[in-house]
Amino acid sequence: MDERDRKEEAAVTLEFAVHSHPSPASEATRQEILEDPGFGQHFTDHMVSIDWTRGDAQHGLQSGGTWHNARVEPFAPLTLSPAAAVFHYAQEVFEGLKAYRHADGSVWTFRPRMNAARMNRSAKRLALPELPEDDFLESLRALVSTDVSWVPDAEGQSLYLRPFMIATEEFLGVRPSNQVSYHVIASPAGNYFGGDLKPVSIWVSRELARAGHGGTGAAKFGGNYAASLAAQLEASSHGCDQVLFIDPVRDNAVEELGGMNVFFVFKDGSLVTPELTGTILDGVTRSSILQLGRDRGLTVTERTVTLDEWRDGVASGEITEVFACGTAAVITPIGTLVDGEDAFDSPTITPGDSIALDIRRELLALQTGHGDDRHGWLYRLA
Repeated sequence: MDERDRKEEAAVTLEFAVHSHPSPASEATRQEILEDPGFGQHFTDHMVSIDWTRGDAQHGLQSGGTWHNARVEPFAPLTLSPAAAVFHYAQEVFEGLKAYRHADGSVWTFRPRMNAARMNRSAKRLALPELPEDDFLESLRALVSTDVSWVPDAEGQSLYLRPFMIATEEFLGVRPSNQVSYHVIASPAGNYFGGDLKPVSIWVSRELARAGHGGTGAAKFGGNYAASLAAQLEASSHGCDQVLFIDPVRDNAVEELGGMNVFFVFKDGSLVTPELTGTILDGVTRSSILQLGRDRGLTVTERTVTLDEWRDGVASGEITEVFACGTAAVITPIGTLVDGEDAFDSPTITPGDSIALDIRRELLALQTGHGDDRHGWLYRLA
């Protein structure tokens, strides 16, 4: 399906007021940041905010609640009551996507309707209101067009966009919040892992899980990431870059890393990734890799992959590549897997002879405007 959209065709229901920052970063400061932005360390001058209030007669709102007061405003701390529901019951969700500057100076993002749809699925799971997809897209466009000078143009750089929704009602009862706010902030970004692309080492978490069956694993929910942090610390203490979560109920089935999906390339050229079971996040990059694999004529399969199959497949040569993917990291080879006292290396991924790196190049070319956008995945923001 063609996902290319045009603003004039969008059914935007909100009008965004723009309140310019009275003292934005100087050009010199901005250029210094863009020289070496890192990841998630610096933020643009503005942010988007939209309020939601559950309907009642007093406010004359619809019974289901209404989004209102959409605005672009100076990036600044949020003012919330200590009794705000988000602090006590973790009622929040978020998204992550990137904006890229193309050669002609225009700025585009990649498959944002998938992010909008996933955010609404996450919101539904956390009993938060859904934001219409076109208003989600317009919130991105409103912020990026205001802070367009913050979009880097160096190779491998982008503007990372972080939409998020939080429960703000001042109330300690255990029920869905009657007041919610949605925001978008933006941060110039370089390479997620820093420096050249290199394999990441992985620690297998045997005792800790990021999500459970019937839980929030399929939602992009901060609590899932909080649940992964202790395991990430454990991984770091063993000299590993990332942590792998498995499902002991399904013969130690591979699930995902702390923030990335996992893929395997087999000797016959087939591409395999763990199926979505409700405990794995449906990644936009994951979905795109599956489609690009099909475009190449590869056999693409979503199924259970156990830790034993991974280990035995590497040992026998049946598995030829293992890699992780996500919005921030795009595609990153997986090197050493450490499982307690046991450790083994996944095959070395070499340029020119790698399905993973070929798909990575194609994906980056698409995102930066140097490839054929045959699926209409690009969406112009500025």
